[in-house]
Amino acid sequence: MSPPPDPAPVRVLLVASEMVPLVKTGGLADVVGALPAALAPHGVDARVLVPCYPAVARLGWPAVGRVSGLPGPFGPLTGTLRAGRVDGGMDGGAGGGADVVALDVPVLYDRGGGPYQASDGTEWPDNPFRFAALARAAQRIAQEDALPGWTPDVFHGHDWQAGLAPAYLALSGGRRVPAVTTIHNIAFQGVADVAHLARLQLPPSAFSIDGVEYRGGIGFLKAGLFYADRITTVSPTYAWEITTPEGGFGLDGLLAGRRDRLSGILNGIDDAVWNPARDPHAAAPFDAADPSGKAASTAALRSAFGLAADPAAPLFAIVSRLTDQKGIDLVIGALPRLLAEGGQLCVLGAGERALEDALEAAAAANPGRVAVRLGYDEALSHRIQAGADALLVPSRFEPCGLTQMYALRYGTIPVVRRVGGLVDTVVDATPDALAAGRATGVVFADATADALADAIGRASALWRDPGARRRLRAAGMGVDNGWARAAGAYAHLYRDLVPRG
Repeated sequence: MSPPPDPAPVRVLLVASEMVPLVKTGGLADVVGALPAALAPHGVDARVLVPCYPAVARLGWPAVGRVSGLPGPFGPLTGTLRAGRVDGGMDGGAGGGADVVALDVPVLYDRGGGPYQASDGTEWPDNPFRFAALARAAQRIAQEDALPGWTPDVFHGHDWQAGLAPAYLALSGGRRVPAVTTIHNIAFQGVADVAHLARLQLPPSAFSIDGVEYRGGIGFLKAGLFYADRITTVSPTYAWEITTPEGGFGLDGLLAGRRDRLSGILNGIDDAVWNPARDPHAAAPFDAADPSGKAASTAALRSAFGLAADPAAPLFAIVSRLTDQKGIDLVIGALPRLLAEGGQLCVLGAGERALEDALEAAAAANPGRVAVRLGYDEALSHRIQAGADALLVPSRFEPCGLTQMYALRYGTIPVVRRVGGLVDTVVDATPDALAAGRATGVVFADATADALADAIGRASALWRDPGARRRLRAAGMGVDNGWARAAGAYAHLYRDLVPRG
């Protein structure tokens, strides 16, 4: 008897405001860049719709379609759909690839600065229209065959920038296309003035609590959550946290009421790109079986940051946005303990000016022991993961977090708060867990500088114990945080939504 035929591929349109390797401001780009290739072995044909920012326009992709009547600040706009393929991973690495459609509307996307802000850090005032146009284009692709030869079975939007698409799909009267909304960070919700309702092409009836209304404005993320068939977020613990007043940022009631449609799917990492055995940015290759090359990477990292060549000092690191959410103020408060433990600290990131200034002042006061690089450098972030002894992630809330998973992969001890995806990915080094070979890092509870200082003390003691350090590194490097598990969960969710013939 012949085996049953493979199920037909499920076509999924992923919609996001950023994607590696095209444009990146945070972990969202890494997820969207890695997910299509991870889904392919599960029978999912995924394509990604992104804005045609200048970096995308320079690729010269051909036009494959047009979409008219897109929301614009001064009237409807027409966009061109351009199609191309990007290689997965950093610098076109081995992490697979993705088919991409770029929405080219020069008046909305052809500008300097970042995807959300001008060069001076101020938000683009027309952001509601820039991302409403993206959402409307997604609806046209899904329901009106705007992309010749390819029509999705499922829409999957990421964060507030895609939030109006489920509303457009539900309110258009077109063919039924199930919608998934994924929350990467509920703190960012995208709220527009109600005066824009008509120009955003939303009917007056949609402006209600059972619709897009949110605290007197138009809530983009709220719309995505209300009209979605399924809601996911990026870790199981965060899926619970966002249903509470403390973690829901005003949307906890809606999410608690839709708990039967809400699930947490833990993000993965591109383990072909984040691989210490083959990382071109590491000073020497190493892996779990032979971690000896890590010492050379640590020495190279000290040299790159101008830190003292002191192998007896535990080298702590931060790769992060420099914000209160990320607990950077706690690091500044705990720095005296880190230095008293004989440690060193290197920091890579950018964010709130007061925190940047405080870190730079700490570096000036402690030459050779504290060093800061403001900005973001992908290659340097790899060198930090390869060379650091411990990574500090003291976030007040953390939907998933990727840096702690990179740290595990590189034998770097993560020091994390007991929140969100951090607690889902790091096993605290209690005596029992350490003895059983399950411990992978240091986990602390309270969002205080004292609690972080105590965690730094624990991490320093573990690092100075050769046996404990070896067990922690072996357990961490042995964790499989690749995309296969998450991709399988997404594929199962999509198939649940596709009508069976």
